[in-house]
Amino acid sequence: MAAILLLSAIVFGTQSALAEKSGIARASISASLNETQLVSFVESAVAYAHEHGKEMSLKEFSNKTGSFINGELYLFAYDFNGTCIAHPFKTDWIGESKLNESDSNGVLYVREGINAAKEGAGFHYLIFPNPAHDNKSELKIAYVMKVDDNWFLGSGIYLSNISASFDKEARDELAAYVNEALQFAKENGEEESLPVFNDINGTFTRDGRYIFARDYNGQSLALPYQPEIIGTNGIDDQDPNGVYLIRQLIDVAKIGNGFTYYIYPDPTRNMTEKLKLSYVVDVEGTWFLGSGIYANDEEAN
Repeated sequence: MAAILLLSAIVFGTQSALAEKSGIARASISASLNETQLVSFVESAVAYAHEHGKEMSLKEFSNKTGSFINGELYLFAYDFNGTCIAHPFKTDWIGESKLNESDSNGVLYVREGINAAKEGAGFHYLIFPNPAHDNKSELKIAYVMKVDDNWFLGSGIYLSNISASFDKEARDELAAYVNEALQFAKENGEEESLPVFNDINGTFTRDGRYIFARDYNGQSLALPYQPEIIGTNGIDDQDPNGVYLIRQLIDVAKIGNGFTYYIYPDPTRNMTEKLKLSYVVDVEGTWFLGSGIYANDEEAN
């Protein structure tokens, strides 16, 4: 796979074990900065906030010539209601709710940051303007960390070499395909629908495109190209960059429907890992289903 992010050996070793369990192979990844630098940067900011207090810290974090601007690294801060409370390059956002802010592919990235920070800390992907490249919108992996029960901090690394531009028509077709499966599930029920979704030669498996399904505990219900995973629980599965992909899918499905990113094997490319944009929908509040499209590929999978 194209370059994404250089993980530290210790962290990567832990993630590899999880990835192998879930059927995800190890990726070859690199970047100008690595995960250790990113995490350390955010941890140092959280320590600064604890030492100097919220008011002084937010002022410093919003200063574009301050001590927390380090190359492409800078800080952002939100409260857990989604209000932006610090940002050096989006100062007009400060004080505004960004709970429903989405990126160019429809991903509600502030919500994803909130969900990751509520766990204490975590990673997620988004598309965001890169101030080092004339504010060109680029893929970014963010690391967020809870400061206290009221707010959290984050920063990110731009993955400038990775295309994350998904054609609107392809996204619309993806949503339509998943909604077709949703209608089928509503009409036929879970018991009759899942065998159809799991049939690699069935109605909903089309030239590599497939439907996946899980319950809200993380148990896999449908995954036609990886049948060995059916019945297993993936709540702790991470992609190669540490993103808890199943937890993200659950969080998105619980609000009804939506998009999210993660790295996952592409069955049309010999299970090569690629950036995937998935669309998921809730089914009767007990389980969800979805599908995805891969970066640099118009075809849904």
